[in-house]
Amino acid sequence: MFLRVKRRFKNGKCHRYYSVVENRRLSGDRVVQRQVLYLGEINDSQEAAWRKTLEVFDEQRRTTCQMSLFPEDQEIPTDAVNALSLRMTELSLRRSRAFGDCWLGLRLWSELRLDRFWAACLSDERGDVAWEQVVAILAINRLVAPGSEWRIHREWFLQTALDELLGVDFAAAGKDRLYRCLDRLVEHKDALNRHLVEQWRTLFDAKFDVLLYDLTSTYFEGLGERNPKAKHGYSRDGRSDCRQVVIALVVTPDGLPLAYEVMPGNTSDRTTLKGFLARIESLYGKANRIWVMDRGIPTEEVLGQMRADGIHYLVGTPKSQLSKMEQALLDQPWSKVHEALQVKLIEQEGEVYILARSEDRRQKERAIRRRKLKRLVKGLNDLKRRPISRDTLLQKIGALKAEAGQVKRLVKIHLPREGEPVTRKTFHCSFDPSSTVANCIFLEQQGLRSSISALALRFCGLHERVGQANSSL
Repeated sequence: MFLRVKRRFKNGKCHRYYSVVENRRLSGDRVVQRQVLYLGEINDSQEAAWRKTLEVFDEQRRTTCQMSLFPEDQEIPTDAVNALSLRMTELSLRRSRAFGDCWLGLRLWSELRLDRFWAACLSDERGDVAWEQVVAILAINRLVAPGSEWRIHREWFLQTALDELLGVDFAAAGKDRLYRCLDRLVEHKDALNRHLVEQWRTLFDAKFDVLLYDLTSTYFEGLGERNPKAKHGYSRDGRSDCRQVVIALVVTPDGLPLAYEVMPGNTSDRTTLKGFLARIESLYGKANRIWVMDRGIPTEEVLGQMRADGIHYLVGTPKSQLSKMEQALLDQPWSKVHEALQVKLIEQEGEVYILARSEDRRQKERAIRRRKLKRLVKGLNDLKRRPISRDTLLQKIGALKAEAGQVKRLVKIHLPREGEPVTRKTFHCSFDPSSTVANCIFLEQQGLRSSISALALRFCGLHERVGQANSSL
């Protein structure tokens, strides 16, 4: 790193501006310069108004004072107080650390009263460093630069000003201390959820009458043999070869979490909802809540129990059940909510079913199919222009069909027989007008059997709201 000086003549006088610059080497032996720190104008003795006053920290006395800085080639004015002459050529930047983001994280930590909460929860835990400060380090890392505990210990903590902000030394970021801290937090999980809910209600006037429930999974690179919850199961990351855990989460529409649970990796989504209903009720009591979830999460048995208990829900309708109500929905007219959305409402067996049709979504799906069709046709035409064996041709076509999805039904492909050469006569393609996908426009007009343009929902316990919706349609 080095100091760069920029001079600017203004009103017949020379102004000098300083910045700390470093060289960065790129590919091809190119070197670019990056400004690390802008220092601004350092005072000249010609004009007192040009003085730049800085706050200087005395490490020995642990105090700060205000000083005016002047370059070494200029005389210090006689009226200057606490003035200091700098040898700019010998100035160096050492151990630059991140401050602003860590300060903001601690500010948020304090506003949520999490420092007091963890101090009370971990007051009986012994350690050379207060455990609530270790928790703060972990939380701020997740907010600022998410990484593993090992990375916090090896790199991140030393690159921040958290030691000064928290009044701790490097012992707070010891790797064993970071790992052991996590073990101490698990037993306070429910108390933490209740504390955060109270803070969100106080600070943000948050509402908890609508709850979004969903599940995800995260996999392990290693075998995870010592983790009893690491199991093989349905992987949302496409890594069925790795063991995983399933994470269930309940949040508000604003993204504020209310509860979570880490479950074995082979847990079925359909077996989780019943336990979470009981858990939310035990944590926060009974209330007029609406549960929103995917159609693959609840079973008909659980939905029946929710209706019996007066619990409201909004969930997607399975296609198999939607087909049973096809005629009833076809008899209902479309009601326009706004320019791009139309709905149909029917009520059966204590539930209200809503079928929604979006013109914007329809246009989006058509554009997606059109792009897939273009890629498929282009790929088939490319195969015609080059010599290729029949086996390789079959492999290439299989890959193109997999990428095209349902659009592949629009194209009829004539393949060469076994032993025949691949020529334009033995290998050619044409559009298939009798395809089911080719008649998708007709299905969209019906609004049924087509998941492309129609969304079917079912909900219970909201009859008064449905009446208001019907009156406004």
